[in-house]
Amino acid sequence: MITHRWTRRALLQAAGGGLAAQTPRVSLPHPVRVGLVGLEGHFSEVLEAAKLLPEIRIAAVSASKPRELQRITDNPVLAAARRYDDYRRMLDTEKLDVVAVCNENGQRAVAVMACAERGLAVAAEKPLALSVEDLAAVRKSVTRHGVRLTMLLPMRFDPEYLAMKGIVERGEIGEPVSLGAQKSYKLGLERGQRPDWMRRRASFGGTIPYIGIHMVDLMRWTSGREFVSTAAFQSTVGVPELGEMENNTAVVYRLDNRGTATLRMDYLRPETAPTHGDDRLRIAGTKGVVEFQGDSLTLITSSEKPRVVAGLPRRPSLFADFLDSLYNARPHLIALQDVYRVTEIVLRSREAAETGRVVECG
Repeated sequence: MITHRWTRRALLQAAGGGLAAQTPRVSLPHPVRVGLVGLEGHFSEVLEAAKLLPEIRIAAVSASKPRELQRITDNPVLAAARRYDDYRRMLDTEKLDVVAVCNENGQRAVAVMACAERGLAVAAEKPLALSVEDLAAVRKSVTRHGVRLTMLLPMRFDPEYLAMKGIVERGEIGEPVSLGAQKSYKLGLERGQRPDWMRRRASFGGTIPYIGIHMVDLMRWTSGREFVSTAAFQSTVGVPELGEMENNTAVVYRLDNRGTATLRMDYLRPETAPTHGDDRLRIAGTKGVVEFQGDSLTLITSSEKPRVVAGLPRRPSLFADFLDSLYNARPHLIALQDVYRVTEIVLRSREAAETGRVVECG
């Protein structure tokens, strides 16, 4: 069982049946110069934190693709950032404190190691690497150079999942036994949401590592259970324009307490749906069930009828939380060992889908 501490300073305090709704104010001791390598994925986590904390200075950004350049033009937070078309030149030229690596998946491991070699703290987009060999190389580099690393897993900071973890830790549903998660997205081809690099295996890496990592992280973190082995299926059906990008996957896991977890994912959500994604997470335990679906978190236990969980916390900032851990010695909500572990698990799950075998999670 994993037992990482999840309580952040004044973030989640037990308040009857709910949680306190006060997000802590992060105060940094001096200006922090941030560089951006690429503008893919969750780069907005960095830009939104810069709006909240005046100490954050977006000093430079490396981008060359048309859609990234347009994002620079469209965002006033990036207006004063110096622009580079080569991230290595940016790293060598600028005096940076932290780098957000938000480039294509296939280029990420090399970029993270380039930052580590220069002694720079890194907030990396997910997944951290596309092979277990590259993951090991990143881990070795980060350890050797003694730099701090986090991964952009923003769903950990969503109020519903923060509350769900608290419910499990307080023992309200007993021992977690059956976990179930879903991610369903609009494909958005007509709106240009899927760039060419996502259609090639070498640069994308697969749907299981790309979006599965969110739910694997949430299932482990909220339940406190470890993943032991995995089996999976994946394919692309009906959309040849996707190339090597899968539009449906199904993954199953064996837990360390002999329980099970399932994860289904697709890019089949209709454009007529009211939201881009449909995320769900359910944890069934020996004394009850807690489930997030739609816009509500519900709880039913052996001692109480179903109810909607109220008193959810406000959403803290992932990047601000990381900087708080860097400069104020606060515990970061995403432990480094989790960054490595969830990356390995999704890579093993992809291996299971490719080989048709049950694969140990490492």
